[in-house]
Amino acid sequence: MTSHLLTDLLIIFGLSIPVVFTFSRLKIAPLVGFLLAGILAGPFGFGLIQGTENIEVLAEIGVVLLLFTIGIEFSLRELLKIKRIVILGGGLQVSITSTVVAFVFWWLGYSPEAAVFMGLIVALSSTAIVLKLLQETGEIYSAHGRIALGILIFQDIAAVLIIILAPLLAGEAVVGIALLELLFRGIGLVLLTLISARYVVPLLLFHVAKTRNNELFLLSIVVIGLSVAWITSMAGLSLALGAFLAGLIISDSEYATQALGNVIPFRDMFMSIFFISTGMLLNLDIMITYLPFILAATVLVLFLKTFVNVFTTFLIGFPLHTMILVGFSLAQIGEFSLITAKVGFESGILSETIYQEFLAVTVLSMVLTPFYTDLGYYSAVFSQRLSRVLPKILTDDRHGALKKEGEEMGLENHLIIVGYGVNGKNVGIAAKKAGIPHLIIEINPATVRQEKMKGEPIIYGDAAQTTVLEHVGIKAAKSVVITAGDPVSTWRIIEVAKRLNPNVHIIARTHFLNEIDAFYAIGADEVISDEFECSIELFSRVLNRYLVPGNEIEAMSTQLRADHYQMLRSPEIRRKSICDLALDFSDVEIKSIRVGKHSEAAGKNLGNFNLRKKYEVSVLAISRNHKLMYDLGAETELNPDDILLVISPPEKLEEIRIFFEDNA
Repeated sequence: MTSHLLTDLLIIFGLSIPVVFTFSRLKIAPLVGFLLAGILAGPFGFGLIQGTENIEVLAEIGVVLLLFTIGIEFSLRELLKIKRIVILGGGLQVSITSTVVAFVFWWLGYSPEAAVFMGLIVALSSTAIVLKLLQETGEIYSAHGRIALGILIFQDIAAVLIIILAPLLAGEAVVGIALLELLFRGIGLVLLTLISARYVVPLLLFHVAKTRNNELFLLSIVVIGLSVAWITSMAGLSLALGAFLAGLIISDSEYATQALGNVIPFRDMFMSIFFISTGMLLNLDIMITYLPFILAATVLVLFLKTFVNVFTTFLIGFPLHTMILVGFSLAQIGEFSLITAKVGFESGILSETIYQEFLAVTVLSMVLTPFYTDLGYYSAVFSQRLSRVLPKILTDDRHGALKKEGEEMGLENHLIIVGYGVNGKNVGIAAKKAGIPHLIIEINPATVRQEKMKGEPIIYGDAAQTTVLEHVGIKAAKSVVITAGDPVSTWRIIEVAKRLNPNVHIIARTHFLNEIDAFYAIGADEVISDEFECSIELFSRVLNRYLVPGNEIEAMSTQLRADHYQMLRSPEIRRKSICDLALDFSDVEIKSIRVGKHSEAAGKNLGNFNLRKKYEVSVLAISRNHKLMYDLGAETELNPDDILLVISPPEKLEEIRIFFEDNA
């Protein structure tokens, strides 16, 4: 059995590589490539895999992990910031779309249950495809990007409810005691979720995170997820609901981002198996037989959802070009529809024919999404040109407050501080005083908990993980400061940050000289060396002591940093004129001498002593009653207890000291 499973996995992943690669070059979502790979490898394609039982088990794990990660990403606190978009926009979109589609299916002669179910699953759009396209174009924080995200959040929650409600639509009556029992189980799970999220899980993950052991942290996250899913399943409720609740339990803790980053690679792997297994279910014979109907249905779905999305965006008060962009971007049928359709098929709500037709329409709508979205951009541009002749109700933003709620989702041109030790805190203090928006990433859970209580914008996580950097808005950030001294982590953070945002300015700190060039090569814009910065500070003070002008010291320091410390790193350094100036002062000393109360110099002018000619001494300044006197001349009178700042050859200092001291 193990050998058979490995053979199947080798076939599907081996076939997926060229297919997904080709789709990526064509800028088509990879999940569409996985669907096509499944079609080709399955029993209705080339027949490379006949039995799909083992693949379906792995696919189910993918669904569980998908719902688990959605639960982690779903946070009540974040949701409140765009609650009107989510509740009003998402609610209107799902309600209107499902009602229209259900009416069409009922008119075509389908049962009310099947019509309602089809309406609900057609209303869902592809979170994976839409967010991927928005991230690639850098529009995730645009007006239409925020609206699309809010509606997708509502759809993801609705998908969980659809999966739970599928058995009821299939005719499994839940009445009387059974309904009461189900209600109590639901209340129990809600209480379990609230108590675990508030007390149990944060305490557990705090102690786990303190170990700094990534394997232990990942294992703990998986155990929490599987435990809640298992408890939910044992209570007779949906395994999917359990996975979603497990994610919710973690979502409000400071460890949610790190947990999400750890789970996402496994989710993506198993979800790719899910899409492949879905492609295997697609019957090409049925698709070819009903091809005209499938093409017509796909076109109808795209236009229907576009119209509903445009109308929904209009109702919540956004201008025409935003309506169009939202309408076109959410027109496809999503991956959750594939999951829920399979549940409906297994529950007997959908026949095999309608299930196969729905799979075909869904896959085709996904394939067309990138091209259809481009059409939406052209339409939006055209609508902006017509803005002067259109009614104000179509061109005005009638809910500015709603827009502001969305803007709070992310910062723009902000600073990301990685590590919150002494250096990180100093950078944070400077950013705060300068009014620079910033976010902090820290791997020490104790520091995160302490600084969060102080109100600092800090999260727990490993900044080398893509998910963690995306959570703090790396794509919209202006600068990243890496204060941690670990070279391996710094190297990985620079690589990931530059890959996600090639334009971000990265300043990295290092302890070691041999890492400077490597950090620059991987993408760092500035590398700060502890040793060399200390050296620069030391010689700056030395040069200042030798009266080198401050602007020349600053120019030299800037030059040293600009050429990556090459002047200091080179074994043979040619002296610059500024260095010559500093070293030329080695034959003189600057000292302070007090005028004694009984000194013969007290009460006389500087011109009386002819100090330069007689002692080769020059008086630079006089300190009198804690005030400095710089403008000195021959007529300047010396008073007892004056402190003279003199420059003189070392051998003359003793003579001048005796001259100005008490002679009594």
